[in-house]
Amino acid sequence: MTENAPGEKEGIGAHGLTKQASVDAPGRLGDLAAAVGAAARGAAPVENWHPSYCGDIDLRIATDGTWFYAGTPITRRPLVALFASVLRRDAERFVLVTPVERVGIVVDDAPFVAVAMAASPDEPARLSFVTNLGDEVEAGRDHPLRFETEPDGGLRPYVLVRGGLWARLTRSLAIDLLDRAAEEDGILGLRSGASLFAIPGHPAGEPA
Repeated sequence: MTENAPGEKEGIGAHGLTKQASVDAPGRLGDLAAAVGAAARGAAPVENWHPSYCGDIDLRIATDGTWFYAGTPITRRPLVALFASVLRRDAERFVLVTPVERVGIVVDDAPFVAVAMAASPDEPARLSFVTNLGDEVEAGRDHPLRFETEPDGGLRPYVLVRGGLWARLTRSLAIDLLDRAAEEDGILGLRSGASLFAIPGHPAGEPA
């Protein structure tokens, strides 16, 4: 397992809101946390919730995965994980959604950061990733890799976590991942099990 500064180990248990997280969240954030905690039992079915849009809340996810409220970092991981459990990507914006309200937030790049990567011992290897909030995904048809080109020509790899929500790989993981690139049938790409993901600038290919 390749690892890069994993988050602290602190859970919220089945997406339930801890009392301490509720106490730590001030004002409007606390109200939203309570509403989310009441709605998110188990895996929150946010794709099935369609409440009215209630405007924006001053929440921002920075490029490094840090969540900010009114410019101040949210340091309690259970509270961040709680909000992440009801995060959704709508056509217009990222939102936090419950059965009764939907509020917009700002995401600088991707909402998650992939902080660890592992390759299975079989051939071809299957690549799996762990995010800063503990999500575990295996790259493939359901969790594709994609690449963005930096202004200097470098590449930023991402892996899909769920529902249009991507995780950006840390710099060290990106280097490790791109070191695994190989050419297949004229395509330079990354393989994870049966899926081949083409690297930009080379003949395009769809995941197999």
